[in-house]
Amino acid sequence: MNVQRNLSLSANIVKLFCITVLLTSTVMAQDTAVISLQNNAKWTISKHIYGHFSEHLGRCIYDGFWVDPSLPVNKKDRIRLDVVEALKKIKVPNLRWPGGCFADEYHWRDGIGPRDQRPKMVNTNWGGVTEDNSFGTHEFLELCSLIGCEPFIAGNVGSGTVEEMSKWIEYLNFDGESPMSKIRKENGREKPWKVSFWGVGNETWGCGGNMTPEFYADQYKRFASFAKNYPGAPLKKVVSGASDADYNWTEVCMKKIPLHMMWGTGLHYYTLPSGQWSKKGSATSFDEPEYFATMKNALFMDELVTRHSAIMDKYDPEKRVALVVDEWGIWTDVEPGTNPGFLYQQNSLRDALVAASTLNIFNNHSERVRMANLAQTVNVLQALILTEKEKMLLTPTYHVFDLFKVHQDAKYLPVNLKSPEYISGGKKNPSVNVSASIDSFGVTHISLVNIHPTKQITTVVYLNDIVAKNISGQILTASQLTSINTFEKPNNVVISNFSGFKKNGSNLTVTLPAKSIVVLELK
Repeated sequence: MNVQRNLSLSANIVKLFCITVLLTSTVMAQDTAVISLQNNAKWTISKHIYGHFSEHLGRCIYDGFWVDPSLPVNKKDRIRLDVVEALKKIKVPNLRWPGGCFADEYHWRDGIGPRDQRPKMVNTNWGGVTEDNSFGTHEFLELCSLIGCEPFIAGNVGSGTVEEMSKWIEYLNFDGESPMSKIRKENGREKPWKVSFWGVGNETWGCGGNMTPEFYADQYKRFASFAKNYPGAPLKKVVSGASDADYNWTEVCMKKIPLHMMWGTGLHYYTLPSGQWSKKGSATSFDEPEYFATMKNALFMDELVTRHSAIMDKYDPEKRVALVVDEWGIWTDVEPGTNPGFLYQQNSLRDALVAASTLNIFNNHSERVRMANLAQTVNVLQALILTEKEKMLLTPTYHVFDLFKVHQDAKYLPVNLKSPEYISGGKKNPSVNVSASIDSFGVTHISLVNIHPTKQITTVVYLNDIVAKNISGQILTASQLTSINTFEKPNNVVISNFSGFKKNGSNLTVTLPAKSIVVLELK
């Protein structure tokens, strides 16, 4: 009897397995994605993954954040407040400044004191324009205060000195009597700002000094030794990290720099539609093959993060050091008729799909990625905001950050995903990507992206024991991949309510429209 029972049980298991395989095959053939949530949160999705980057480049600072006193918009001093309010709405957690390449030609003392006495400088990296240094340390930190975000300052290693960086930190963070705190008080700031995030150089493999990783690692230790922790202001020092797939840079830095000397190490990666720097591709005029290539290049971020993290694991198995992706985003050719050194580009639905897919990647690697900075905030590269005199618009990418802000400091929920393929030219991309989290109130959020340009995809979500008594959704999509917001029509691409889901027992069926971003809230 036991033998027969076991044989019968085995036959049923085999039968069930065959049915499962058949159903899965049918599901995949019908362009259906299958997602299984795991309610075993271990890591937190750091809010600092949702950080931004504002360099002295083009119209980001001057004519973006910092405007002419005569411009008829609400301002505090010369800080444009409609831009500030938009950034407050999406809960920007940190802002990186003054660069970028500009950081390693910036000397902070030129940007303090009476503005009419500050020396002018030539921005040799970006357009060769002359800046008057009216926007400096005090102005940047006032901007951060208005936004409600933490400053992330990139110090000058390329053309600066150890003394210069050390005294900047003293000026910012020391609450006592010293030469630098005395100057700070004379300039109108009694108490220190207590800046925490500190980048020791920027792109030192390139515009920041053309260094080898071995040379930079030694320079880092030298500069970081004099980047002091003052009472109540411990620094979180960030290594000038690798470009793209330069895994040797990460290897050398992790090997040569003691873990206790760094909070994080950087990674810079830009999505180029063509894959070539010489002719990157248009922001607004592209065909489907170029869109497919763009998304493939964007999704390469997952491999980059995985491989750099694996190197870090060799030297830091406890994951004490953060991977800081402090420059990322899509980089296209500038808009026709604009200064090529200003990097002004429009922002389409395609860019929103790049942003959402990248943020899903960061969320899914939240055990190691604990900070990131989209390039850049206003009027430069993959900007959140574009301005034209008194006019301002929010780009599709801005709306992605508005949708995804629910993940900030929430617990990461691991997901298993089987996605149908988006095939073009014999190459493949997964059509769907996803991440999920549960916040401190027990509310679950699932962010889903369908990058397929023409096919809606049915997605079956196995909730397991996730609470889902009340479900709501929001969506970002548009009629065309090339759809943009303009100053004449600023609401072409905006968030709307989404109801394309149905709960079946402990499962959820979601119909994802083509080229769409959906965030579901489960209570």
